[in-house]
Amino acid sequence: MHKLTVTTSPHIHSGATTRRIMLDVIIALIPAQIAAVIFFGPQTLLLTATAIFASVFFEMVFRLITKRDISSIFDLSAVVTGLIFALGLPANIPLWKVVVGAAVAIVVIKQLFGGLGRNLLNPALIGHVVVIQLVRIFGYPRGYPIAMAWMQGYGADAVTRATPLQLLAGNAPLPSLGELFLGIHAGCMGETSILALLLGAAYLILRRVIFPVIPLFYIGTTLLVVTIAGHDPLVHLFSGSLVFIAFFMATDYATSPINLKGRIIFGIGCGLITAMVRLFGGSTEGVTMALIIMNLLTPLIERLTLPKTFGTGNIVKGKNH
Repeated sequence: MHKLTVTTSPHIHSGATTRRIMLDVIIALIPAQIAAVIFFGPQTLLLTATAIFASVFFEMVFRLITKRDISSIFDLSAVVTGLIFALGLPANIPLWKVVVGAAVAIVVIKQLFGGLGRNLLNPALIGHVVVIQLVRIFGYPRGYPIAMAWMQGYGADAVTRATPLQLLAGNAPLPSLGELFLGIHAGCMGETSILALLLGAAYLILRRVIFPVIPLFYIGTTLLVVTIAGHDPLVHLFSGSLVFIAFFMATDYATSPINLKGRIIFGIGCGLITAMVRLFGGSTEGVTMALIIMNLLTPLIERLTLPKTFGTGNIVKGKNH
């Protein structure tokens, strides 16, 4: 007699697997990686490869040391963590610091919490925070197309300047909206090209890997608040990490709510914090702080917005109310 496993409904099989989902994310990030090569040079490929290799390596070593099944390294989740982590870094970051960030992301944030799906914070995000605090960056490589760099006789990473948000905070002249949208400006290597990021986001939405609720409420809330404050919303939309974080980190399954109400609250919360930090805080970004805070609040949001099971309630005199 076969053993019957009884679980709650609905019983829907979509055919999706962890490996398939992670592969979709990798495909979606290809435009951003291509843009990084175009605007910051081929050394970005080495940086990305280092982050991915280090992430997979640390996951394998940790699981071997703790005598756990190492088959998880083939589900591509470590590859995705390394890729997202790398694209959120400046192109001139020393490689050894990339390795340190990958170690923290995989070992401390992912594996020590129990592995894929059990982490409270986004591993790539915390790896980014560790590296930024470690390096204390004073300038970013200026965004130049490789062809322009060749014509002017210097490498794409030879010139550093402030990011658009830093220029905005200092009331300095900004790049045009076209340059901001395409990614021809200073910033982290995979975050500057909004065009590339939107192409990847559209792919994930069409593949139903992510739902646009969190990104739309996140970005919409941010733009609404900065508009009320008298800022140009398009400058905030096209500058910094807002689009990258909203679509590729805030939608992480493990660290964001799973129900609609929870996702709306999560997105609005991220947007409010991001806008407040950008307008009144000491940082020009705000996205990192916003996502960390809302990741930590996700269990509470889930608890407060969890739908009630159909048919349950208080039992009074034998009746279900």
